[in-house]
Amino acid sequence: MFVTPAYAQAAGGAGAGEILTSLAPILILIVIFWFLIFRPQQKRMKAHQAMLSSVRRGDTVVTTGGIVGKVTKVVEGEDLEVEISQGVKVKIVRSMISDVRSKSEPVNDNK
Repeated sequence: MFVTPAYAQAAGGAGAGEILTSLAPILILIVIFWFLIFRPQQKRMKAHQAMLSSVRRGDTVVTTGGIVGKVTKVVEGEDLEVEISQGVKVKIVRSMISDVRSKSEPVNDNK
């Protein structure tokens, strides 16, 4: 009795603007997360992959387990041979290298 039919019809048409207004904070949070978390992580991953692909014989590397050694043999696949002590050589997977401490000059095997 107190509500007229015209008033009830006008209230139903304002729902589209309310949906956009309620989704705006969520969209802003997604954009913030993209620029603060996901994008820097992708840059770090690309830099780490570039570092792994440029490992050469003679480089001093640190594994994810904390072992420091010198690369003695690089296989085109995923394996590296690393000398961790004089006469002690181990094979490690290339993706298990966390850092390359010192880069060496390319070794010339044609001597």
